[in-house]
Amino acid sequence: MPPDMVLFDCDGVLVDSENLTADVLCRNLARHGLDLSHDSLSEFFLGGTLMGVAAQSREMGAQLPDTWLDDTYEEIFAALAAEVELIAGVLQVLDRLDAIGIPYAVCSNGPHRKMDVTLGRTGLVGRLRGRIYSREDVQNPKPAPDVYLKAARDAGIPPARCVVIEDSPNGARAGIAAGMCVLGFAAETEAARLMPVSDRLFYSMDELPPLLGL
Repeated sequence: MPPDMVLFDCDGVLVDSENLTADVLCRNLARHGLDLSHDSLSEFFLGGTLMGVAAQSREMGAQLPDTWLDDTYEEIFAALAAEVELIAGVLQVLDRLDAIGIPYAVCSNGPHRKMDVTLGRTGLVGRLRGRIYSREDVQNPKPAPDVYLKAARDAGIPPARCVVIEDSPNGARAGIAAGMCVLGFAAETEAARLMPVSDRLFYSMDELPPLLGL
């Protein structure tokens, strides 16, 4: 049966922002003494917070100034505002959910300002208004379940009747901890990393409606 609600991660699920963000971070960290490939960056930081990136980068030897967090957000926002696009097939999934009357929301570890940029540029911000949740809205970021539980609670829908769409192991763990079904989007994330923390994997948004029973 279809779920009563679908909860989407934002980066890498609704908007194709992960590679753009990784480009900025790789260049930025190299300037501060830490050379990482895209693959290494993804392994260490996918699905985390920029504050977590700063803490771990310092542990790995990066010399980051006190203003690094704010400065780097500005770099990332500028890149996203110029280039970010929707994940292919997302609009068709949302249209299908709207046609059937299944509510959905976005739940991200990113700040609201970042989603204002990405969802604004891609035309989703109006469609999702009132259903955009950030780790800024809860006590603990993913992999804690807080942001997913808040979205379900605000909608009055039991967690067990929600499905989470995630592309990161941290986010998938958050969905599982919330008591929700997790569908892992493995288009860019290595399947072996998502499989242990997902109920099912899929590789294209075209595969998602049948998995949701739509």
